[in-house]
Amino acid sequence: MSTPQGRGVPGHHYRRTVYFSLVLLTTLGAMILLSASFQEGGIRALELLMLVLYAILILWISASFWTATLGFLLLLRGRDPYAIATAGREPVSEGSEAFKIALVMPVYNEDPARVFAGLRAMYQSLVETGKHEGFEIFILSDTRDPNVWVQEELLWRQWSVELGRPSRVFYRNRVENTSRKSGNLADFCRNWGGRYRYMIVLDADSIMSGDTLVELVARMERNPGVGLIQVPPVPVNHSSLFARMLQFAGSLYGPMFAAGLSYWQLGTSNFWGHNAIIRVKPFADHCGLPRLPGKEPFGGDILSHDFVEAALLRRAGWRVWLAYDLGGSYEEVPPTLIDYAKRDRRWCQGNLQHSRLLLARGFKPLSRVHFAMGVMSYVASPLWLLFLIVAGFAAYLQSLERPAYFFGHNLFPVWPESYAVEMTTVLFVTLAMLFLPKILALVLLAARPRLAKRFGGLSRASLSVVIESLLSVLLAPVLMLFQSKFVLAILLRQNVGWPTQQRGDRGTGLAEAIGAHAYQTLIGVATGLVAYYYVPSFFPWFTPVLAGLLLAVPVSMLTSRTSLGRLARRAGLFLAAEESARPRVLQLLDQQISAPPAPPCRGIEGKDPWLRAVVDPCAYALHSSLLPEQTPSRRRRHYLEGLIFQLQDEGAETLSAGEKRALISHRDGLFELHELLWSGPRAPVDTARD
Repeated sequence: MSTPQGRGVPGHHYRRTVYFSLVLLTTLGAMILLSASFQEGGIRALELLMLVLYAILILWISASFWTATLGFLLLLRGRDPYAIATAGREPVSEGSEAFKIALVMPVYNEDPARVFAGLRAMYQSLVETGKHEGFEIFILSDTRDPNVWVQEELLWRQWSVELGRPSRVFYRNRVENTSRKSGNLADFCRNWGGRYRYMIVLDADSIMSGDTLVELVARMERNPGVGLIQVPPVPVNHSSLFARMLQFAGSLYGPMFAAGLSYWQLGTSNFWGHNAIIRVKPFADHCGLPRLPGKEPFGGDILSHDFVEAALLRRAGWRVWLAYDLGGSYEEVPPTLIDYAKRDRRWCQGNLQHSRLLLARGFKPLSRVHFAMGVMSYVASPLWLLFLIVAGFAAYLQSLERPAYFFGHNLFPVWPESYAVEMTTVLFVTLAMLFLPKILALVLLAARPRLAKRFGGLSRASLSVVIESLLSVLLAPVLMLFQSKFVLAILLRQNVGWPTQQRGDRGTGLAEAIGAHAYQTLIGVATGLVAYYYVPSFFPWFTPVLAGLLLAVPVSMLTSRTSLGRLARRAGLFLAAEESARPRVLQLLDQQISAPPAPPCRGIEGKDPWLRAVVDPCAYALHSSLLPEQTPSRRRRHYLEGLIFQLQDEGAETLSAGEKRALISHRDGLFELHELLWSGPRAPVDTARD
């Protein structure tokens, strides 16, 4: 099937009219309130700038607020007649031909044990449904680290042996990781995609239950015009206080926001890059990504490829859905504030690239809205920073003006009007739109006592929301400065790269915290002193921002502690629904992590796994068989010979990771090295242990 079928989604014009009208009317009302708070005599240039900045920011806040509110109403109702869950009710023909589904996991220097534990848990969950026939698993490795590379191969081989023949698990490591993850998926589609009707794309930390995987395939089969279905992932599995706060928020607020997104996006939803099922042929036909003209960071490969791929599917007529009602979809979040910021830095560059696609030809209007929202998710921080600076400067200028109480021949003073009521109203309207969705989530819990028990009860959930809100207030200015710094760096043409994510729990040390937050603390001190001495009337309003910056170092360190996270759990705080009633697939993951299988090829235990692929005959045979057929050039051979001599004369510790990878990347060179080490005067075991 190369073209989409089926009619458009009913009700989408009505729903989008309702949603965007609410957003625009709310924005207009907030702007009227702010403009009324300015002094008489017309709006000055500085006040006009404040009004423009506030209009953009309140539009962004209003969009989020109404998404949550509409999602709340949808969940309270309990059923959406237009959702993908109720679409395409016609049964699948019993005589339809068998087809295959690929579970595709791209990896890049990830922990191999965690990767395979997750895949094993998902496959076992599939087996328990009794509908695992047709599912096959691909580990698409872009790993550059030679030690991780060899470990991946050994764990893959062990699993393949356990499953028997024909194996359902496939592995390959790309020679060059061109175009990163999007290039990895494109390589899969070109070389193996024709074998599969659907692929379910995963991240290295993704977990999906067998029931969810089976249901995704069934929904695609019932809806032949659908090209992609995204399942919202819930964050799980970390113990630090910071991660537990994110996990609690994702579990409590996430379903409401996902339902709201589905309400107004309908069949023009977005792709989040993982935990989604994709129809392979239209994806391969229409989702090839171009290189943007110019140099990085705005040119080159499109980093945040998922938004673009969803837009390309919609441009070709295929529908994209968000299955907000489906559970059984999980991911892991960064364990610390600093790791969270590092991930944001990677995503920031990709999202800002979307600004170049806003006016590209052929995209649906809602796809352009997705691009704009992706850009705004990072541009909002420097805009808030600029708004605070402008507001503080305006307050300073106003403090210099001395009011005149007598005009002309008036015998009585004319007191200046106070606009404190209007300014206070603006502040409370903004705060209400930020925090009311949290209250709505608690209302949903109150309406569902069984669900409330999974969050530790309504009282503990409410206390958790209060603490999470207070911590969010402290963290918001820190993240604002982080993201403003990232945006500025990208505007200055600094490429941020694509480093490996930190996924495991860890604590933030004092040196690391000072290195990351020192400039934020200094900015807080300087800003506080300036505000206190020059604009004392503005200082009280500024204290929440100052508190977050001044406490950045201790808050970053304390929230990274797993001990505090475990203490909160024992107290019933930040308890996510997935913790109190552990889903079966997460139980299977726990079992795989606690009792990992013994890898094969245990004849020689070298301290570096990559060296086992050179010395150990078993690991060598496996690794060599997986290398692509390619003959190194004469220049490359001389380079490899030099590395071999260096290994023999100076030891493996003198080689860089890139040099180690080079030694084991060519079958001919690997054979020569293996033969040389086994025929040399030193025993291979001694070489491995040097």
